[in-house]
Amino acid sequence: MFVKSIMIPKYKCVTVQQDETLQNVLEKLDGNEIDGVPVLDGDKYAGVVTRHGIYQKYFNTVVEKDDFLQNSTAKDVLTLQDQILHGSEIFESTLVKLKDIPLLAVVDENGKFQGVVTRSDALDQFQSAFGVHREGVRIAFTSVETEGRIARLADIAHQFHEHIISLVTFDETDKLVRRIVMKIEKKDNIDKFIKKLEDSGFRVLDIHEI
Repeated sequence: MFVKSIMIPKYKCVTVQQDETLQNVLEKLDGNEIDGVPVLDGDKYAGVVTRHGIYQKYFNTVVEKDDFLQNSTAKDVLTLQDQILHGSEIFESTLVKLKDIPLLAVVDENGKFQGVVTRSDALDQFQSAFGVHREGVRIAFTSVETEGRIARLADIAHQFHEHIISLVTFDETDKLVRRIVMKIEKKDNIDKFIKKLEDSGFRVLDIHEI
């Protein structure tokens, strides 16, 4: 999945212009219950203003709060001017980038603002990959790293008419072993399904109904 598939498009975004006062910016942040907002120069991306950035700037000044908020503009506290996306990146690449910031802007080749990807968007996709919001049985197991193992897993699931909600694999430290986490719908044949997995060389680590 690409960034452009999960981004919030421009027409749905809360934005501010770079000459807006920080008082107006804070009102938009509070009114929309968000921690950061894209800043535009016309229709071009200029940066991001975060709640943390405003507070940090204020605490480093000797100006009264009201004067600071009314006489300072978004341009004065811009961050993330160079941290942008273009929409063609895979969404997984945004997870680490969004660890400590609320959003990343998506811009076109001319620097025009197209939308944003928020930390919440990335986490939602991550949860979707694991089927977090659907009830089922989560099975964690390992498999030797050989050709055809995922196909074999799919074949066993098909034999038992299992409905796979999610399937995620992870590299292990041992490059000959791969860890797999699969979530399936709860059925009465779970014990037989697990036994078939083990008989087929999959080492079951954990079974948890969620």
